[in-house]
Amino acid sequence: MTYTLSKIRHSIFIQVLIALAIGTALGCLYPAIADSLKPLGDSFIKLIKMVTAPLVFVIIVQGIASHSELKQVGRIVGKTLLYFEVITLFALLLGLVGAQVTHIGAGIHLSTLNDAQNSQLTQLSSLHSFGDFFLNLIPDTFIGAFARGDTLQVLLISILFGVSLNISGDAGKPVITLINSLSHILFRLMAILVKAAPVGVLGAVAYMVGHYGVHSLTSLLGFLLLYTGICALFVVVVLGGITKFTGISLISLVLYLREELTIVLGTTASDVVLPQLMKKLEALGISKSTVGLVIPTGYSFNLDGFSIYLTLAVVFIANATGVHLGWSEMALILGVAVFTSKGAHGVPGAAIVILAATLSAIPSLPLAALAFLLPIDWLIGIPRALTNVLGNCVATLVVAKWENDLDLTQARQTLSQSKCNKSVKKETSLAIE
Repeated sequence: MTYTLSKIRHSIFIQVLIALAIGTALGCLYPAIADSLKPLGDSFIKLIKMVTAPLVFVIIVQGIASHSELKQVGRIVGKTLLYFEVITLFALLLGLVGAQVTHIGAGIHLSTLNDAQNSQLTQLSSLHSFGDFFLNLIPDTFIGAFARGDTLQVLLISILFGVSLNISGDAGKPVITLINSLSHILFRLMAILVKAAPVGVLGAVAYMVGHYGVHSLTSLLGFLLLYTGICALFVVVVLGGITKFTGISLISLVLYLREELTIVLGTTASDVVLPQLMKKLEALGISKSTVGLVIPTGYSFNLDGFSIYLTLAVVFIANATGVHLGWSEMALILGVAVFTSKGAHGVPGAAIVILAATLSAIPSLPLAALAFLLPIDWLIGIPRALTNVLGNCVATLVVAKWENDLDLTQARQTLSQSKCNKSVKKETSLAIE
């Protein structure tokens, strides 16, 4: 009994599973109480978002400044972005094909929305467009990007700052030391915040089940099941094939990352596990500089799960509203989505905003129809976030393999130890803290 309690106390994975069960039970049995727990989930996400921008900044700057030659940085970034674009396009096509084959949304005959649904999307139609996406890449001020928490803007500043620091020579050494110290402090801060993950999961799951219930989601169940199935197909076939190419089993990788994936499942936010993912990938024998460049960049530029959702949702809305999409419209959707898919980050709510920006490229598609997907956005966020996280972990393995920066022997040994005992997890936790 004492051993079991000790195991629960030291395992975030088990705590999150318990929180999932309690949250679901509260939502089913006491919906009024469950509905009031929403602030727990929202507060946890806000705490993580509070640290994300400075954490991404120091990680990117460290990754660039640690390389003695900028040519090597440029080569790694170039290969990373090339891989991201190929996989993103494949994911977009997979969502488009899945929607066309199944004719998802046909027969719903969605024509009108109530005032409450329309009001939820008023700001989306006025603030987000295709052109705004490119203008938004450049912040008004250096500090403004961090104040807004805009990951793409922070990414741009981080790259420019890191390159400038790299070529500054001796003058930049004190700043590099400061960045390294700041990185250590931020990782410790994130480790403290992650301990609250079970509470955040409990609040988020309880609210979702209690507020929406099962019956209110039945009309959208087909979309949710199809999307989850396509994501599973993408993970098993595409990511599974890629990991096999790197010499690592996808099943072993998933088991190795089970704690992080469970937290993402409960919160639908990938930011929550950023430091843990990086440390675990480094433990596989990948250099800190490669992980530091690929993972943060992938959080904005390699959103496989979101890319699938984007094209699937656009065709779903078209079918549901009776709008026929020709080949030219579908090609335009793909072209626009390649860029707009870079604007979403792994926090609930961003998907609807970026979907609105994508829909604006096709005038015949009613933007207000997005409200039909709002009730299940949290549920959709589960497979979306999980696929995004796995996609970025696999991307890191690919780039490391490409750069001869993957110690395959160490990786297989670490994955094997993870199956047999908890020694790897303890070492990783100590490294984060």
